[in-house]
Amino acid sequence: MLMTPSTSHVPPSDDRGDLHDLMNRLRREGRPFALATVVRTISVTAAKAGAKAVIGPDGGIAGGWIGGGCARAAVLKAARESLVDGQTRLVSIQPEDLLKDLGVTPGEEKQGIRFARNMCPSQGTMDVFVEPVLPRPNLVVLGASPVAVALADLGPRIGFDITVCAPAEDQGLFPRANERIEGYALTVETAAQRYLVVATQGRGDQAALKAAVAVDADYIAFVGSRKKAAALKAALEKDGVDPGRLERIKAPAGLDLGAITPEEIALSILAEMLRVRRTGQRDASLLPSIAQT
Repeated sequence: MLMTPSTSHVPPSDDRGDLHDLMNRLRREGRPFALATVVRTISVTAAKAGAKAVIGPDGGIAGGWIGGGCARAAVLKAARESLVDGQTRLVSIQPEDLLKDLGVTPGEEKQGIRFARNMCPSQGTMDVFVEPVLPRPNLVVLGASPVAVALADLGPRIGFDITVCAPAEDQGLFPRANERIEGYALTVETAAQRYLVVATQGRGDQAALKAAVAVDADYIAFVGSRKKAAALKAALEKDGVDPGRLERIKAPAGLDLGAITPEEIALSILAEMLRVRRTGQRDASLLPSIAQT
């Protein structure tokens, strides 16, 4: 029997307005989620094309609707995986006989499609696109030096939100900042990846560095020479800062690109941050560096 695609509509239980509000709130809060969208159905299925659901990192549905248990397990598994690796998924849920006709088994991936078995009596087919929505990484610039200004200018171009920690009179140097902090009162916890660069260059070095190592971050770097960084670390340890936290500081900051100008130094730091971000490397002390004064 020839099966024809169902007409596209969203069940009354899926309120698009509420779902839109939920996604906006999660984005504002910097919380990751996956959006699952039914893109095609064939024969009888509970959800129809256009149905959507928001799925959290724990695999639970935070809002929306994509049908019952016949599809849920495979979609939730794909959503959890997408939030780990940041990649989209296309899940095709089909009756077992159709999977055999295609020469695939449940759980197998072929040409970018993951196949799953529909064990419900309806025996319909449903394709679901799963898209991760991850918080943008946050570059926290401490200081108002020329390198700090260059970092805040270049950072958004490669996908970073910018938080500027600087005195009130210097905030005008950073027109592209997403968040502004007068001084160095950093938020202790954040859902987004956080990269901290102390670029005070002689104006509040010790206070800024002490604030940076007091919070968790994926990367902490100091713009300055190795000798200067060592002296600051010794002073902070004498002040009671945990030596283990001080070991997290990458100094000098940046890859060895032979950088000289503030813009070049900022570029070398962003390149190092990008490498840490893309490889998942957390021990930035193992990365090559440049000497800065």
